[in-house]
Amino acid sequence: MMRKWEGGDPGVAHQKTPTSLLLTPDKAFHSFGYTARDFYHDLDPEEARDWLYFEKFKMKIHSTSDLTMKTELEALNGKKVQALEVFAHALRFFKEHAVHELKEQCPSLRENEGIRWVITVPAIWKQPAKQFMREAAYLAGLVSPEYPEQLLIALEPEAASIYCRKLRLHQLIDLSCKAFFNGYPTDRSVDSSFRQAREQLRRSRHSRTFLVETGMGELWSEMQAGDRYIVADCGGGTVDLTVHQIEQPQGTLKELYKASGGPYGAVGVDLAFEKMLCKIFGEDFIQTFKVKRPAAWVDLMIAFEARKRTAAPQRSNHLNISLPFSFIDFYRRHTRQNVETALRKSSVNFVKWSSQGMLRMSSEAMNELFQPTIQQIVQHIGDLMKKPEVKGIKYLFLVGGFAESPMLQNAVQSAFSEVCRVIIPQDVGLTILKGAVLFGIDPTIVRVRRSPLTYGVGVLNKFVEGKHPKEKLLMKEGKNWCTDIFDKFVSVDQSVALGDIVQRSYCPARLGQRKIIINIYCSSSDDVVYITDPGVRKCGTINLDLPDVDEANGKVLRREIKASMQFGDTEIKVTAMDVKTSKIVRAAIDFLSN
Repeated sequence: MMRKWEGGDPGVAHQKTPTSLLLTPDKAFHSFGYTARDFYHDLDPEEARDWLYFEKFKMKIHSTSDLTMKTELEALNGKKVQALEVFAHALRFFKEHAVHELKEQCPSLRENEGIRWVITVPAIWKQPAKQFMREAAYLAGLVSPEYPEQLLIALEPEAASIYCRKLRLHQLIDLSCKAFFNGYPTDRSVDSSFRQAREQLRRSRHSRTFLVETGMGELWSEMQAGDRYIVADCGGGTVDLTVHQIEQPQGTLKELYKASGGPYGAVGVDLAFEKMLCKIFGEDFIQTFKVKRPAAWVDLMIAFEARKRTAAPQRSNHLNISLPFSFIDFYRRHTRQNVETALRKSSVNFVKWSSQGMLRMSSEAMNELFQPTIQQIVQHIGDLMKKPEVKGIKYLFLVGGFAESPMLQNAVQSAFSEVCRVIIPQDVGLTILKGAVLFGIDPTIVRVRRSPLTYGVGVLNKFVEGKHPKEKLLMKEGKNWCTDIFDKFVSVDQSVALGDIVQRSYCPARLGQRKIIINIYCSSSDDVVYITDPGVRKCGTINLDLPDVDEANGKVLRREIKASMQFGDTEIKVTAMDVKTSKIVRAAIDFLSN
């Protein structure tokens, strides 16, 4: 484990680095993570306007409905850069960092063929976003497109699930069995085990850079074949739920229900804080302040972040958030009144002005900021548990960075500890990372997945009177065809095992044709008949290259290409063969060029 990132805030543990990227005014890479944030923060405000600072940008490729290679991201100063470049800068930074660490330990490392890279993504990300990550990794030079198998895309809750089974019992905090003390339940289990965990973390951090974990965990010995559990991965941007069942006897996993979730991560709490500031100081002021004093805005959010992490349900005292001087000054110039006056006049009762120049928030106010996000998460887990396919859940694992929050822990515990055991791994924020390493070592550990959508292609079939609608009739070379038929490869929520392959044969329409392009369509419903049905959208293309045409006695022959598609993996893959020559032809599946 890489133990520490340079920079970071006092009082916050830094095994993770924030998604912050700084580019120079001429769009060259400058820094990433805390270093980027702090350097940007220290720039002169006039100068800062020309620098391009991006933060919390990972979710943008989930929320963009028509993601392509040309999608752009907006920096804090309003300038735009291609998203692919922004992601590639971040990945290149990680690559250089990791290779440097590895070379110190193993000087003879051949970085091109010696490393398999695993990139984790939320399970609710669609195919275009996964392909986007792969393209960004190629651009960053992690691996070359000629050797795609050196890069694996792992699904975050799946990685967490793989790691959770390996946990030792002392690495767990079990929220469902509270200790009773003199007949009264105590809060010992959450609070003090957290302190213990933190202390342990602090000690291990002073040890050397890497910690190696070995051996099968003991939780595994409690779990039997057929046991079902949910992993709720609560991160910064998303909440990702997955349901697994343990198969006998190899201990491989089977996904019981397609991954679900939504954009309800910890960032939701930040947005609620921003909304609250807009309510107090006016939306146009906050927007102007962000653009004109970007560094001070970052400062304010850092101050909030530290407070956000200390928020706990049983806390009754106030939380103070210091407002940067430039905020107070800028507000006075902008509105001709004091911050204090704004707070007095505002309808937000829980926030007062403290004489030390701070926003004084009551614990109720902090609670309110968490509530919308936490309620969404609890409701989501609840809805999932009601599904008939998900009966008999034994454990609920709460993982991801946001799962460190006592507010979220408490809410999940009260909602579900009657139904199943609610368990949090100790270094909960790193669960996914460790699981991803295990997945990289053995990608076959998850053997059965569920298809998140129905996939198929558009084809022509013979026209049948009375069955096919008149408007789909197409006459071609004296024959009647029905157009737009949805030829299904795989249905939504269908179980697909790792080696499962769907095969279809295609013939080029014209003789001498050099390429076949097949459009892929998807839908979230199962009863699709035509590609024009509501809810069906074109989501990708399959490109098949036809090698030089064979001629027999000067006569051009009809070709047949057999395409095989694999759906059981984290990414959809396609290969194709020229039936006559048995030669593999180049086949690529593209979800990004709509």
